[in-house]
Amino acid sequence: MIKVNVFSEEKAWSKRLKNQSLFFKKVCKSFPKKYQFLNKKVSLNLLLSNNKNIKKLNKIFRNKNKSTDVLSFPASTKIKISKNTFLGDIIISYNYLDKPKSQELRLFKNKVVKIFIHGYLHLLGFDHIKNKDYSKMLRRENFLYNSVKLKID
Repeated sequence: MIKVNVFSEEKAWSKRLKNQSLFFKKVCKSFPKKYQFLNKKVSLNLLLSNNKNIKKLNKIFRNKNKSTDVLSFPASTKIKISKNTFLGDIIISYNYLDKPKSQELRLFKNKVVKIFIHGYLHLLGFDHIKNKDYSKMLRRENFLYNSVKLKID
């Protein structure tokens, strides 16, 4: 079972996602069984942030002086899911996903789910530096997203 420890440093998130912890719990429960790690205690931290703060982190850790939609920090380079595993940290920027500001709540939530899945796959060791890795990761993202999209409010 996946436990997502949700933290927020951007007030605007609570306007769009009323119960953030419950939302991400539902997302993870909708994953195919292979990605739920049912008989294990798997956890990750999720920081709901903004462009200003994600830009700082991107500069410090990736030497890129710009904001981005998501950052992932795997706890380990070699992923081995054991009985008790901490996967790492995901940071998502509200400002990046809230465009256009007039978008429907459903579209916003879909974007959040897609980018969360992207970050989650990075924690599991997926990458998109090479074209073949990008294709593999994109297929996996779509597979997970299709399992979730009909089950989120």
